[in-house]
Amino acid sequence: MTLNTILLSVIDIAQPTAPPTGVNTQGLADFLRKFFAPLFLVVVSVVALFFLFTREITRFVQFIILAIAIGVIFYVPNIIEVTAKAIAGALGITGG
Repeated sequence: MTLNTILLSVIDIAQPTAPPTGVNTQGLADFLRKFFAPLFLVVVSVVALFFLFTREITRFVQFIILAIAIGVIFYVPNIIEVTAKAIAGALGITGG
């Protein structure tokens, strides 16, 4: 590395950055996932046990599939964005 390159990299590091504006929501999604995860599991468990005890196996299977789909949507990060981009790509729609 030359002295010129070193000085340019030091100058780039030393440039002040603008302070962030607006509300900081960096950890909001993680907080909400951690807050609602136990509640979601309790509700799913109670309803699933109800269907099992009343011997409604078809409704039990439908409910479990729906619960898994909802769990994946809410608890897998960026699943909606990735899925939308994949569908758009499959349809030949280009996005910016």
